[in-house]
Amino acid sequence: MRESIMKEIQGIIPLDNREAKDRQDCLDWIESGADLYRIKKPATPAKHLVSYFVLVDGDYILLVDHINAQLWLPTGGHVEPEEHPRTTALREAEEELSIEAEFLQRKPLFITSTVTVGKTAGHTDVSLWYVLKGQRDMKLKFDQTEFKTVKWFHKNNISFNRTDPELSRFLKKLYGYFNSYSD
Repeated sequence: MRESIMKEIQGIIPLDNREAKDRQDCLDWIESGADLYRIKKPATPAKHLVSYFVLVDGDYILLVDHINAQLWLPTGGHVEPEEHPRTTALREAEEELSIEAEFLQRKPLFITSTVTVGKTAGHTDVSLWYVLKGQRDMKLKFDQTEFKTVKWFHKNNISFNRTDPELSRFLKKLYGYFNSYSD
């Protein structure tokens, strides 16, 4: 599984030097033989894999008001032991939103390594960001134990002071990527 995850990460083309550094740090971490998966809540080991999946409908993305993080975040979750991050995105889409995921692209678009904030602050999430097809009129039955609510945001109307600190960079990459293919 470790080799498969490394290949997934190697396929990410970095947006900037920050993402290139996060990508290389992640590859080095995986190659070191360190534990990759959270095995005990909230943060054991202190660095572990997470899969974000961002539902996209044109210029809109879905964010959730996450209870523990106290931020508006993309949906996603911790990668289970011996689970592929792409499988995590599929599983979490069902668990958190009661939807069957449809990837806009199978490979992750973005990678980050971020120290968490909120009620479970202080550990590092190595996050692979996947992009899923969304529809603003789709029925969502969200996990109310994890989220206060869910909301579609226009890409230009997001208040970044209460979101994942890497969300603005992700959006820059997402819309630059898709705009490059719309010509």
